[in-house]
Amino acid sequence: MSAFSRRGACPALSAPMQTGDGLLVRLNPVAGGMSPESLIGLAESALRHGNGIMEVTARGSLQIRGLTAQSAALLAAEVDALDIAVRTGVPVETGPLAGIDPQEIADPRPLAERIRAAIEEAGLVQRLGPKVSVVVDGCGQLAMDAVTADVRLAATRTDAGVRWRVSVAGDGRNARPLAFADQGAARDIAVAALRMVAEKGREAHARDLSERQLVSLAGWLCSTSLREAPPSVLPDISPSGGEIGSFDAGFSLTAPEIGETIGDGVISPLEGEMSGRAKGGASRKPIGLFPLAGHATALGIALPYGSMPADNIIALAQHALTLGTTEIRLAPGRALLFLGQPTAANRPLQHTAATLGFVIAPADPRTRIAACPGMPACASGRIATRDIAETIAAETADILDFTLHISGCAKGCAHPGPAALTIVGGENGAGLVVNATAKALPAGYRPGYDAARGIGRVAAMIRSTRYQGETAAACLTRLGPAGIAEAYRQAQTEKRK
Repeated sequence: MSAFSRRGACPALSAPMQTGDGLLVRLNPVAGGMSPESLIGLAESALRHGNGIMEVTARGSLQIRGLTAQSAALLAAEVDALDIAVRTGVPVETGPLAGIDPQEIADPRPLAERIRAAIEEAGLVQRLGPKVSVVVDGCGQLAMDAVTADVRLAATRTDAGVRWRVSVAGDGRNARPLAFADQGAARDIAVAALRMVAEKGREAHARDLSERQLVSLAGWLCSTSLREAPPSVLPDISPSGGEIGSFDAGFSLTAPEIGETIGDGVISPLEGEMSGRAKGGASRKPIGLFPLAGHATALGIALPYGSMPADNIIALAQHALTLGTTEIRLAPGRALLFLGQPTAANRPLQHTAATLGFVIAPADPRTRIAACPGMPACASGRIATRDIAETIAAETADILDFTLHISGCAKGCAHPGPAALTIVGGENGAGLVVNATAKALPAGYRPGYDAARGIGRVAAMIRSTRYQGETAAACLTRLGPAGIAEAYRQAQTEKRK
């Protein structure tokens, strides 16, 4: 298998990954943002060397698609010429408004930098797998709750001042909590966890750590002897043989909160949607206006399904430049944040974005749909995912209070986790998967060109059967997979009569 065909790696600028529509590269500017001129130059490069499709991922990375081995090298050279510094090494991610958000509990950037330096000093960059990541969340307007990470540190206000909640293996809702600690101790625990992951091999993640290792991580700083020992030699048991001693200096081992479980028993947020339960740690969507210090604002504009033609991105960035925008940042949730423009410029910038097809309102139903490029853009796609998504968004917006995943094939690139409903392309047409991933066996099929009609029938059933005040997600749970699949297939049956 060639380096360009290995899936599961991160397709960085220097290591593109093979996809159904050619090679894909992913990059993150070091400071989280670019000037409008730099984004325009990057989009022009994507037009020259790729298929003209650019994406912002759920984690806030920028992707360029449709490259060849030769054109990927040319793109990398042009990125260097544009003086866009991109992040390398183990991702240590902070929020898109880190350090400039007046509502965040603490600026996460100093701690993130200390963790990056410690990872380098410990020699972990080459020992950890490409998907291992750390999140340091200042917990402001755009919290990082929805972003999964092997290690996450979230700022918390306490009577003793700011402390960092350290947890592993999950997002803001289901990660396993370890301790509350000051900045220095939080860094040490984070690096100790990464050492343990590295010792298990490059395929390992924090979810692979044993219960004893997790207890050890939570308590190792409390032992004087372990304070002097490098984290790499921590035992696979706690210092007290499995029992936790008292914590000092503000440390505490916290039990899982309501809705948090350990290991394979965790209920995914999307399963929570199916039950109608409010999701813990829900993050605000990065769309709309966000107040900054000094009467400034950041304007969030999202890419529908995380994807846009480079031409449209160029047009939007050019207009932003004329309106005074000085910086454009990438945001988790498939969005761009525009900063520096006067307040009066926000409305005309939104108008231009809407005209070009961008998402300017958090309530836009397209934010509830995850859709990969599909056919004809991707050779692996069996259905026209984006066409199906547009039809569903237009016709069933009133019931989309859950996540709908539309996948061109069973790989499920746009949404690897489970979704309330998934339409997946296959040999038998467009299959419907209920409360699972695209890899699961569909409960029913219909022709790919008619998939939106099937979801329309499901929507009609929800409208006619849900109770007063009941969410569509809760109604889906009550109806059950069999009833949902029957409604999805029924539209095809009625058409034949």
